[in-house]
Amino acid sequence: MGTFAGYYDQPQTSTSLDRRLIAQTLYLAKIAIERQRSQQALHQSEIALRQSEAREREKARTLEQTLDQLKHTQTQLIQNEKMSSLGRMVAGVAHEINNPISFIHGNLTYAGQYFQSLNRLIELYQQTYPNSTPEIQQFLEDIEWEFILEDLPKLMASMQVGSERIFQIVRSLRKFSRLDEAELKLVDIHEGIDNTLLLLHNRLRAEGSRPAIKVIKDYGSLPPITCYASELNQVFMNLLDNAIDALNSQPEPRVITICTSIETEEWERKSHSPIPNSQFPIPQFVIIRIADNGEGMSEAMSQQIFDPFFTTKPIGGGTGLGLAITHQIVVEKHKGKINCVSVLGQGTEFIVEIP
Repeated sequence: MGTFAGYYDQPQTSTSLDRRLIAQTLYLAKIAIERQRSQQALHQSEIALRQSEAREREKARTLEQTLDQLKHTQTQLIQNEKMSSLGRMVAGVAHEINNPISFIHGNLTYAGQYFQSLNRLIELYQQTYPNSTPEIQQFLEDIEWEFILEDLPKLMASMQVGSERIFQIVRSLRKFSRLDEAELKLVDIHEGIDNTLLLLHNRLRAEGSRPAIKVIKDYGSLPPITCYASELNQVFMNLLDNAIDALNSQPEPRVITICTSIETEEWERKSHSPIPNSQFPIPQFVIIRIADNGEGMSEAMSQQIFDPFFTTKPIGGGTGLGLAITHQIVVEKHKGKINCVSVLGQGTEFIVEIP
């Protein structure tokens, strides 16, 4: 190996001890280098693993967002299809019912006048010929003429009321769907709620052993608000329909309470004092509360109530889209809020805020 001067003062010929020392040093250096390389490789692997985990988390977030968007799109498509189907149904029903009922309603007045004229003619005959023939007298008794004179005006009046009722239902259907009002416009909220209640009248009344549902209306003084009328009516329909379902197995009293009011923005509602030094109009919200005294829900259920396809009804009893669509209409379409407050054994209340 020649001379070795690693730790001698003067160059010397290496001994076997020196060679062993050098070999040991080289071995230790090799171990140190390999260890450093292993640590570097491990560090790089840890970095790569963290980056891979981050990518997977990002993929999971992206997938979740995509899934949410798909659900949102699906509910929107279903809502659009439902409203389109409703529009076609209303147009068909309104056309098929409105024309014949117009004839009936319009002709009832003339029929009443004709009856009065005929009755007056018969009275004149009776006055002119007081002694009628036995055949005429027998016929009057057979047809119960006195009863006809008393009952026919009542029949005409009841038919008039019935035809007006049909007119009212057709008008409610038109106002409920508001197919010609797809844009924002000023709307009377109370009229929309009342029209919806009229369409749900059959589900609210008593039937067989099922008691009637009492509707308590506590309407505030609301101005017309700017909204999408047909879609807001769909919100009322979904919430009231949900309340009626919640009372299916409920004994008397079965009550739905509807309250409306105007409140100022959330800051003022929480502080109970006006905004100091405000030079701008304070934003106001129309509040619609729809409550039932049914069985209520657990807190866990009420937190999921607006999720698409979530339903508390038995299989086949609902799609789980009604409240999801309601949330979408209120929050996304009208930039409002909707909350559900439910207590087991006491009932459920939905609170809608429309700016």
